[in-house]
Amino acid sequence: MPEQNLQGKVVLVAGGAKNLGGLISRTLAADGARIAVHYNSDATKAAAADTVAACIAAGGEAFAIQADLTSVAEIRRVLDAVTGRWGSLYACVNTTGMAVGHPMTEVTEEEFDRHFAINTKAAFFIMAEAARRIEDGGKIVNLVSSLLAAYTGRYSVYAGSKAPLEHFTRALSKELFGRSVSVNNIAPGPMDTPFFWDAAAPGEPEFSKSMSTSGELTKIEDIVPWVRFLLTGGWFANGQTLFVNGGFSTR
Repeated sequence: MPEQNLQGKVVLVAGGAKNLGGLISRTLAADGARIAVHYNSDATKAAAADTVAACIAAGGEAFAIQADLTSVAEIRRVLDAVTGRWGSLYACVNTTGMAVGHPMTEVTEEEFDRHFAINTKAAFFIMAEAARRIEDGGKIVNLVSSLLAAYTGRYSVYAGSKAPLEHFTRALSKELFGRSVSVNNIAPGPMDTPFFWDAAAPGEPEFSKSMSTSGELTKIEDIVPWVRFLLTGGWFANGQTLFVNGGFSTR
């Protein structure tokens, strides 16, 4: 299969308003893609509007849509809005997630349930509902975590709630055989964003930097080219989890 051109292709970026999701949205828009920028809460509404404006300025088409993706009905509403607006769906990139770093003895039931609602349930049904609508030759990409290959404490619920995505990815990629649809995960290392800073314990950023070949945290700019690759030339990768982390962890 030749490398895909993103010109005019419809891409939903879940969690696409800011940080990594925002840069993915803007980068793909610059390639000519039509971007649906999903965001979760009113607190992110302004960032979503800024990202939409940047996408349009970069030469793409874009619109923002708010939804709580822990609701299957909301996931369906988002995807129906995308296909209703543009008539197709080429790719779904899911960057959504929740991370809190606590020892297991301090994890509350509410915290446990919230992690699994966002990181597991939402991801499962985003993948399933995208698969119902995605065009032949399309792509589904999830952002997971390099902690899936790390021996560490404090992130039992975060890593545990991301781990099922590997099984979901293998199953869905196999189920879509014959349609040339690829389903993959990208597992960044600890990223230089509030997502990591807010969860990290004192000294953890410095330790994480020491585990990387660059001596730095993973930057969002390190991850976006891999997302773009999977949507264009990387079609033969399927059912995989790609650890993109500067050597932070491997398996």
